Amino acid sequence: MSSEVENMRNIAIVAHVDHGKTTMVDCMLRQSGVFRDNQQIQEQALDTGDLERERGITILAKCTSVEWQQQRINIVDTPGHADFGGEVERVLSMVDGCLLLVDAAEGPMPQTKFVLSKVLAQGLRPIVIINKVDRSDARANEVLDEIFDLFAALDANEDQLDFPVLYGSSKEGWLAKDPDGPKESLEPLFNLILSHVAPPSVDPDGPFRMLVTTLEANPYLGPILSGRILSGSITANGNAKAISQTGELIEQTRVTKILAYRGLERVPLERADAGDIVALAGFQKATVADTICDAVVTEGLEAKPIDPPTLAVTFSVNDSPYAGQEGDKVTSRMIRDRLMREAEGNVAIQVSDAGDGNGYEVAGRGELQLGVLIETMRREGYEMSISRPRVVYRTDPDTGGRVEPIEEVVIDVDEAYSGVVVEKLSARRSELIEMRPSGGGKQRLMFHAPSRALIGYHGEFLTDTRGTGVMHRVFHSYEADRGSIEGRHQGVIISTSQGNAVAYALWNLEERGPLFVEPGEKVYCGMLIGEHNKGQDIDANPLKTKQLTNVRASGSDDAILLTPPIKLTLERAIAYIADDELVEVTPQSIRLRKRYLDPNDRKREARKAAALA
Repeated sequence: MSSEVENMRNIAIVAHVDHGKTTMVDCMLRQSGVFRDNQQIQEQALDTGDLERERGITILAKCTSVEWQQQRINIVDTPGHADFGGEVERVLSMVDGCLLLVDAAEGPMPQTKFVLSKVLAQGLRPIVIINKVDRSDARANEVLDEIFDLFAALDANEDQLDFPVLYGSSKEGWLAKDPDGPKESLEPLFNLILSHVAPPSVDPDGPFRMLVTTLEANPYLGPILSGRILSGSITANGNAKAISQTGELIEQTRVTKILAYRGLERVPLERADAGDIVALAGFQKATVADTICDAVVTEGLEAKPIDPPTLAVTFSVNDSPYAGQEGDKVTSRMIRDRLMREAEGNVAIQVSDAGDGNGYEVAGRGELQLGVLIETMRREGYEMSISRPRVVYRTDPDTGGRVEPIEEVVIDVDEAYSGVVVEKLSARRSELIEMRPSGGGKQRLMFHAPSRALIGYHGEFLTDTRGTGVMHRVFHSYEADRGSIEGRHQGVIISTSQGNAVAYALWNLEERGPLFVEPGEKVYCGMLIGEHNKGQDIDANPLKTKQLTNVRASGSDDAILLTPPIKLTLERAIAYIADDELVEVTPQSIRLRKRYLDPNDRKREARKAAALA
């Protein structure tokens, strides 16, 4: 093995959402000398996307590297949210070791279990970091026991069960072998990585081969393919080909650029060798799971299968009366091309034509992942209509019956609210698996719940727990269909006119239920302007003005005071709508509407649906 490979380590950082991965990477970059002492660096330096910063989550896996004692450590920061698990599954094929971060107070959570199962299946031996021991409610020793139990439950082998442990705080910038310190630096972590993680198991002398694990579009360089070189080397402007897993030739071209991750920057290289994680430009057709290689290679590298999507929505053209007024990408072809580009680089997304020929069905891991895609597209200038999410059913190969996705849901809630949570989820066909006190007057509830039961539940959950509850969910398994689940109990108020909403009309409608629009806001026939307190839908005219008379009565000109309207976020809007409704998404607006805007069309379709039922 060459000295270059001997002095290299490739590691991933995995954890449940909010357990401190990205902050830990910040600390490693700072203490390894990537930043100057006086350099101003924003927190979560690897979370560069606008949506990542706004939501405080990692959406895309990021690569970086640090130098420690003349050895290079390539680091991959992975998402912590279950909806972006496809990113985790892909990048684990690039690394030889991993850091598993666990919160010293919360302990192992659903996503901890998910990412650890992937790590163990890959044969990696994790280094466990019990983070946030500076929290007042930290319970480091108990959490260590829970982590060991989780390893055992996931059938870890003897080498994996003998995991090294460090305690510390990524926020304060220290790790040690004991929860009490010494609280000096991350030096124990760097030294442990060099001693515990093996150098890349690669073939420096073989023909060049690299499995593509991520793809991104660059306006100057075109598609950029990232992965780890498993054998041989590649030089800038050298020739290479892309082949599928079955060995079929996809394209043959010149590698125009080799980029390597050094600190927060990607620097161009003249040559890259086996073991390094690099990005290549020059290919136009190759995508994730393809193999980039020398001309003599005939067999593609094996790519790990990705867990299937569980939720789907339909993207269709925005055909409302206000279509095209805010966005510049409004045609079906534009929407299709954008979705196909997303599916190329995001293996957890699947795109297909909708069965009725009206739009495209996009299947993914969950509401958050699909919501992020829609939000990204609206910021790029797209206008779309989005359907209510529906689960992706499958057929059981043994029984031939229909099975549906079931999620493991872990809820931390004040004891006073645990009853209403159990009641609501039980009514949604969920099974209570565990209930135990978690300290501080809180209880931890674990359910196995159908994915479709959780669509739209989060807003109701926050209301029921007065905003104090925390819910985490992760895919568990496919099980037999659990039967019908009640949908939305309230009806909606539907506009019968087009124009700008009038305060007087909205004031008269307030007694019917909470409104979604405010005075002066654009409305149109078939648009949802509020929620009806009763179960049925009603039509109303939000443009109705006060009748003028020659008689002025006392109080006739009093100012109208309206309750502020409910402004639904994109995720809440998509979860709120019924099957016969859509969300109109434009760069500046989110509107709720009926699928059929004309009331006569709605009645006709309702009669058809009743006849088929």
